[in-house]
Amino acid sequence: MLDAEKVLITGATGKIAFPIARALAAAGNEVWGAARLKDAAARQRLAGVGIRPVALDVSAGDFTGLPDDFTYVFHAAVDPGTGDWNRCVETNAQASGELLYHCRAAKGFVFCSTGSIYAYQGRRPLTESDPPGAPLRANYSFSKVAAEAVCTWIARHFQIPLTIIRICSTYGPQGGAPADRLDAMLAGKPIRLHPDKPNNYNPIYEDDYVELGIRAMEVAATPPVVVNWAGSETVSVEEYCAFMGELVGVEPIFEYTAQAHTPLWPDVTHMHDVLGRTKVSWRDGFRRMVAARYPEIALSQQDSTRA
Repeated sequence: MLDAEKVLITGATGKIAFPIARALAAAGNEVWGAARLKDAAARQRLAGVGIRPVALDVSAGDFTGLPDDFTYVFHAAVDPGTGDWNRCVETNAQASGELLYHCRAAKGFVFCSTGSIYAYQGRRPLTESDPPGAPLRANYSFSKVAAEAVCTWIARHFQIPLTIIRICSTYGPQGGAPADRLDAMLAGKPIRLHPDKPNNYNPIYEDDYVELGIRAMEVAATPPVVVNWAGSETVSVEEYCAFMGELVGVEPIFEYTAQAHTPLWPDVTHMHDVLGRTKVSWRDGFRRMVAARYPEIALSQQDSTRA
């Protein structure tokens, strides 16, 4: 855990950045949480856990009013790619490069990319050297490919320590794709999956992504570290939905379609080398997520430690 550092977290109200910012603030760091902060509740959420709220629209690309003496940066602000293509690229690629250059004095900068940049490789884990593609929302996927290239060039040219994390599947009390699937199950809606089953993933629980997110800042280097960011265990969507169904007493409904996202199954060998292994087993993590998000449901006593 970092201590007594001045840390900038962008996208600080998001499901990944907020727990990381909260943990760093609790550990005695000066944490600046940047987000649009359009309402008082968002600002208070940050201030309530010791984070300094900073109203910042990253898409504007103007960081002149932001200090440039942060020792570490975790850049998670993002355009999800649901709107204009040019704006998506400008925000995710160009503005990220501007922020990296603005914070060039930092000892470590983390750029949040995505596992969705990979072209599908069939029934094997995806490695950091696999080629890009657009399995879902081409605007978003290719803007992140562009962002990796922009940030890599700037980091190399100006000798800025950088880690690029390719985020795969996060989950926990804040939400994530597994939580969305749980919501669908409870609403009696089908879960859309790719026909090339089972749909394997390596979901990473909040406790672990906080630890590995902070570690990613610490290991930043020149040339940049590029690493898949996921859980150490592989589990299929089919299996974890069945487990959640047992916990809440609901049978999942699967709908297989080629229009669904291809399985995002990362190879975590390199992650284990540079960031370490995750600690929360997937069954324990899923039980904790379900309990946190639906405290009114009495969960069945499924064994979370079974192999």
